[in-house]
Amino acid sequence: MRVYAIILAAGSGRRMGTEVPKQFLDLLGKPVLAHTLQAFEEADCIDAVVLVTASGQVDVCREQFGPDAGFGKVVRVVAGGIERQDSVAEGLAAIGADAGVVAIHDGARPLVRPKEIEAVVEAARKTGAAVLGTQVTDTVKVVNGAQLKKTLDRSRLWAVQTPQAFRVEVIRRAHEAAKADGFLGTDDTALVERLGETVSVVPGRRDNVKVTTPEDLAAAEDLLRRRAGVSLRIGQGYDVHQLVEGRLLILGGVTVPFEKGLLGHSDADVLSHVVIDAILGGLGAGDIGQRFPDTDPDYKGISSLVLLERVAELVRDTHAEVLNVDATVMAQRPKLAPHIPEMRERMAEALGISVDRISVKATTTEGLGFVGTGEGMAAQAVALVQVL
Repeated sequence: MRVYAIILAAGSGRRMGTEVPKQFLDLLGKPVLAHTLQAFEEADCIDAVVLVTASGQVDVCREQFGPDAGFGKVVRVVAGGIERQDSVAEGLAAIGADAGVVAIHDGARPLVRPKEIEAVVEAARKTGAAVLGTQVTDTVKVVNGAQLKKTLDRSRLWAVQTPQAFRVEVIRRAHEAAKADGFLGTDDTALVERLGETVSVVPGRRDNVKVTTPEDLAAAEDLLRRRAGVSLRIGQGYDVHQLVEGRLLILGGVTVPFEKGLLGHSDADVLSHVVIDAILGGLGAGDIGQRFPDTDPDYKGISSLVLLERVAELVRDTHAEVLNVDATVMAQRPKLAPHIPEMRERMAEALGISVDRISVKATTTEGLGFVGTGEGMAAQAVALVQVL
């Protein structure tokens, strides 16, 4: 007999506070649900997956989470019901007649590990029903209104998770009985318990979090980064441009009033250039000259903020993140301090990060060198990049 998984992805995610259902939110470059399905793809014990989603999402899920999208075990995508219990019932109706064991899992638990899936399925084969869980470590109180009434013995308390696995005949009987009695449970083991059946507990991990709130999503991102072996890298950039008449002076995407401007193939924005080089250095992706050569006519006169936006796309495509940029412009004249806030805002917008992650400073060279004589300007930057 085959082992099926029913993945529940029909929730609206009201507590997340977003228009997009939580299971479709971005988690390190992929939807939450994609991470969940991948774990079941990698679990050797799972033969087939039935995905249960909202009625309006069935076609989209077939396209984005079916075999053509790399999820070869997904054999059916069906519409769920009003309550979670109704959605499970729809999933049970869709599994094959050859199903012997079924594992039921929340689509919004993207951090479950294949070995945990295999452990709970094996336990269900032996006992008829099994659930992942962790022992409660906090003291748990019974509260009436605003008053504490009772302290529970936490040594006997477990917080259960999913997947929950069952022999098919057991979970079907449990759902039929619940429907006949008008009983609504918060999970499937509650339905099985009503039959007097034994449910075994398989120790799980606390990082098998369910994404319900924005805080949960942030925690899931952090945990995934840790699993992936995220590294922090520092990149640095340095650039020099000559000052000439007849050119606009553009720094950090801001046009600064001055009688001269910087000479270059693009808009010669020396500040944006060093930020680009610093980020590319952190990514190990070459430099601005390799990415946007001055021999290419496409870059003639181009805004350096456009180039910065393209670097931001590269950062996202590689699932990296710019954590911090610190840049310094060296110029004898003009006075740049009044324009720095706008420079920070424009570069932050181009990179798609908050302005507090970009620092810009300006300094003179006390009249020394080519900067001091007004022949040109120089800039340098360092960037801290988080890379998967």
